[in-house]
Amino acid sequence: MTDLPMLAANDLAALIRTRAVSCREVMTACLDRIDRLNPAVNAIVSRLGRGDLLRQAEAMDAAPYSGWMHGFPHAVKDFSHVRGMPTTFGSPILANAVSDADAIFVERLRAAGAILIGRTNVPEFGMGSHTYNTVFGTTRNPYDLSKSAGGSSGGAAAALALRMVPVADGSDFGGSLRNPAGWNNVFGFRPSPGRVPFGPTPELFMQQLGIEGAMARTVTDLAMLLSVMAGYDSRAPLSLTADPAVFAQPLQRDMRGVRIGWLGDLGGIPTAPGMLDMCLGALRRLEAAGCIVEPTSLSIGREAMWDTFVTIRHGLNAAALAGFYHDKRTRDLLKPETRWEIEGGLRLSAVDLLAASAQRSAVYQAWRTLFDSFDFLALPSAQVFPFDAGLHWPAEIAGIAMDSYHRWMEIVVGPTLAGLPSLAVPAGFGPDGLPGGLQLIGPSQQDFAVLQLAYAYEQTRPPWLSVLPAAAAVSGTVSSGAREH
Repeated sequence: MTDLPMLAANDLAALIRTRAVSCREVMTACLDRIDRLNPAVNAIVSRLGRGDLLRQAEAMDAAPYSGWMHGFPHAVKDFSHVRGMPTTFGSPILANAVSDADAIFVERLRAAGAILIGRTNVPEFGMGSHTYNTVFGTTRNPYDLSKSAGGSSGGAAAALALRMVPVADGSDFGGSLRNPAGWNNVFGFRPSPGRVPFGPTPELFMQQLGIEGAMARTVTDLAMLLSVMAGYDSRAPLSLTADPAVFAQPLQRDMRGVRIGWLGDLGGIPTAPGMLDMCLGALRRLEAAGCIVEPTSLSIGREAMWDTFVTIRHGLNAAALAGFYHDKRTRDLLKPETRWEIEGGLRLSAVDLLAASAQRSAVYQAWRTLFDSFDFLALPSAQVFPFDAGLHWPAEIAGIAMDSYHRWMEIVVGPTLAGLPSLAVPAGFGPDGLPGGLQLIGPSQQDFAVLQLAYAYEQTRPPWLSVLPAAAAVSGTVSSGAREH
C-alpha cells in the first residue's frame, strides 16, 4: 500500500473522499510514524492515546463525508484552545490547564473532519523564535537534531517536515510561521489580519499583530487549509468577510511581467554568511516564470520599525501576562524574556502606545507606497540558519551583538507591523547544509495573489523541495519530555 503519510494532503483527502483508504488506515499510519519519529524531535506533545484516536477514526469512516480534512490526524499549536485538551502555552504556570472551548478556527477544523490528536510544541508564551520550554522540553530540527526547529510554530513545522501530520496550523507575531517554515523546508503563511478570526477572546480590537495561519508541505495544501480556517465570524468583528472558498480555487496565474522588489537586508540588518545569496538565488527562480526581480528599499528606517514593534509587543504582553508577573508565586516561573516583555509594558503610558500606533501607521504607508512600483516584495524569513538547540538565542550575527532575545528576527518585523500577507517558502540549504526560507510579501489583503506567486515558485521545481530529513537523522534517542494524556 502507498505510504500514506508521505502523500500530499490534497491527494490524501481525495483518497479518503472516494473511500480508497479508510480513516482508520490513515490514523494508524500516522500514529506509527509519530511513535517512530517524534521521540527524537519532540514536535507533538499532549497526544491522545492510540485507542481513543482509532475509535474516532472508525467513527469518521462510518460518518458522512464532512469536508477536506475528513479523517485527517491534526495537532493544534499549543497556543490555541482545544476543548478538553491541555493548552499550556509552554508555561509551567499552565501545565495542567485544560480548555473548555475551541478557538474559532479549531471549530472549523473539526467541522471539516479533522481528528485532533494532540498539540504541537511551542516556546513559553511565544517568547522567541526557538521552541523550548520547561513543560515539554526542546523541539529539534529534523535536518539536524542538534539544531533548533525555530518557533514559535517549531513543533508544527518539524511535524510537517517528518510527515507526521498532513498539514499544520500556526501563529505569527515575530516570524513564528515564517522562520520555522524556512528552517524545516516547508511552507508557512502569515495571512492578512482578520483572514483567520482570532478568538473567542475578551479583547476584540487591539490585538492585530499576532495572526493565526497555515503551514503545509505544498502550496495547494496550504491554500486548502486556509480555505478551512478563514472566513468571517461575528465573534471577531475585525475578521474579513471575503468568501474563503476562493482559496480552494486553482492557483495557476500568468506571471509574465510581474514585478518583485528584493529588499535584501533592509539597509543593514545583520545576516549570516550565505543567507542573502541563497534567498536571492531562490527568488530569481521566478524569472523563469516571467517575473522581473529588482532591488528596492523602504522609505522608513529599520530602527523606527524595530522600536515600534518592541513598544507595541511590550504593551500587548504586559496586558496579557501582568497578572502572572504581579503574583510572586507565578512570577518566578516566568522565563527572563517573558519578564522583560512585561516589565517593558508596565513602564508604558497610554500616550506611548498611541504614539507607537501612529508610527506603525507610518510603517504601513512606507510599505504601501512600494506596491505602487512592485506587485510583490521579498525578504529572507530569518537572519540566520538553524542554531544550536541548547542556546536560548543567538548572541551575535556576523560579529554584531544582539541587544534582545528576538533582535535576530528583526527581518520579519516590517510585514508584521504593516499587516501584509507574507508567505515563507523553502529557499534552499546554506553553507553548512541547513535549510532557510524566503518571505514572499503581498499588498494588504491580497492573500490569494501571494499564494499564486508561491505556487508559481513551487512550479519552478526547486530541487530542495524534495530533500527530506534523512531517516538516520530522526532515529536517535534524544530525550523528548513529550507526554500523553
